[in-house]
Amino acid sequence: MKLFIDSANLDHIKEMNDLGILSGVTTNPTLMAKEGKDVNQTLIQIAEMVDGPISGEVISVDAKGMIEEGKKIAKLHPNMIVKIPMTEAGMQATKALTELGIKTNVTLIFSLPQALLACTAGATFISPFVGRLDDIGTDGIELIESIRDMIDVYGFDSEIISASIRHNEHIKASINAGAHIATVPYEVLKKAFKHPLTDTGLENFLKDYQKVYG
Repeated sequence: MKLFIDSANLDHIKEMNDLGILSGVTTNPTLMAKEGKDVNQTLIQIAEMVDGPISGEVISVDAKGMIEEGKKIAKLHPNMIVKIPMTEAGMQATKALTELGIKTNVTLIFSLPQALLACTAGATFISPFVGRLDDIGTDGIELIESIRDMIDVYGFDSEIISASIRHNEHIKASINAGAHIATVPYEVLKKAFKHPLTDTGLENFLKDYQKVYG
């Protein structure tokens, strides 16, 4: 399974990319607004930094607007992916962009029928939101499992990006559920490096070494 970072913060993205763990980046309008910088320039900087799929999201709500935005996003860099919401207009835009050879990431997926629609429309990636489903008492990981089964049985080409990751258990469960990718916020990625037994193990190794070698 591949790891993406869900962020528009250039410093955070660079830090994680320099560690050699990133295969791509996802962004959204909320993350962009949080940084307050020029959106297109930020996407270009990210794409030049990370060698992998970079999702830039449209903000239009009609199909025509999404398609035009999508064309512009795709031209920013060869690695750009057009992120499109799961709506009727979004599926129309996904189909049109796919026919133009432009890769897409359908976001805000919360059900298996929505995933089916996105796959059928030709989405390169589909993003079910695990954490937000958990928030309303629904099993987000179970949805990942169901989507993976559907893709395997019916031969869809879409890859699953497990999104709205809140903690390490979501990463673990996404791996076990068969997600192709997990897109993880910076704060959660930082915590993924940590385990108390790793800390105590390293401390003991160093103490034992120093007892003999000083």
